[in-house]
Amino acid sequence: MPQRFIFDPSILESVVGGRSAIDIPRLNIHSHEAATAFLMSYGFDISKEEDLEKLWYYHRRALVLMFEKLSFKDEELPPVFRDRKSLGDIRELLLIASSTNQAEVELQKWACAILRCMHVFVHAENDLFGTFAEEIQSQILTAFQNCIVHDSSHRAFLKSSMEGHDSVELLGFEVKPFKTSSSTVIKLLAKPDALAMKIFDKLGVRFVTRNLFDTFRVIRFLVRENIISFPHIMPDQSSNNLYPIDLFMEVCGELAQRLDIMTDEVIQEAFDAKLAEKGDTVKFLRKENFFSGEDYKFIKFISRKLIHIRPQGAQEAFSFFYPFEVQIMDQGAHDRILSGPSEHQAYKERQRNAARQRLFPELKSK
Repeated sequence: MPQRFIFDPSILESVVGGRSAIDIPRLNIHSHEAATAFLMSYGFDISKEEDLEKLWYYHRRALVLMFEKLSFKDEELPPVFRDRKSLGDIRELLLIASSTNQAEVELQKWACAILRCMHVFVHAENDLFGTFAEEIQSQILTAFQNCIVHDSSHRAFLKSSMEGHDSVELLGFEVKPFKTSSSTVIKLLAKPDALAMKIFDKLGVRFVTRNLFDTFRVIRFLVRENIISFPHIMPDQSSNNLYPIDLFMEVCGELAQRLDIMTDEVIQEAFDAKLAEKGDTVKFLRKENFFSGEDYKFIKFISRKLIHIRPQGAQEAFSFFYPFEVQIMDQGAHDRILSGPSEHQAYKERQRNAARQRLFPELKSK
């Protein structure tokens, strides 16, 4: 066949077919020279010791992830991939991942799996957060922390800086644990459509309120107090399966007309009654997540903060937007996720199983 008509279908699928490079079953690199050129294009010049050491570092990270986090058995790993001394040349990974030799089927699969892990680590660890984590955390979290006060009974409140605006009592406020690169890599492997630049919840906060009504009061507070800037919300990332906005506004309109004294219980009953009245016609905004259980009910949105950085010794500062997640839920929802099937460990186990299958597509889900 003339060379002009020979194309690599896997590459075309990756470039313009919407298929992730992670899901390519085999590379097409058959010489050390081609491997060197591929790595140079990828971003690593192996003639530089620093770049070569980084590649071996990602190789070690990949093996640790696979055996300590994803529960592969150590004896499953072909000895050639075990360490730097065994493999000898990092380019051998690319050559073995390209092999069509039937005697090397298992080696080829393992080489691809290791490269998939390495690839995701490279993207997960080379972002702005890795370089400016302290500054990003400070500029995003300080505004939240400054508006939380405690009374003599150690109850927490969102305290307004404006005269005449009421406070919102909180049952809990948490800064979400920062996602480690390992957890980010597992998440990226588990979700075929996920990209490192689209991991928006490395940094986040969670509010737990006394009741449903207060969850919406928290949103109003954050916007009114300029803790968040609503134009910076990423609308396609918002979820709300706690209570529909249209019904919430409808109930608020009805409650505003009442002249009787309304306790928290009476207000909650009004919201419950409206939801029951609408029955199956109720529509929630829920960003689909295969790994979350049905009982995980909350309000979530992703906002962005314009971060200003002046690196040490630099004459000029520079700025960039960085995303962060806000979760809000009432006490009932919070209690359910701690005790129900969406308990965090079960969620993580579903992710790990999906990541394992992504590394070795021939594996069957547990």
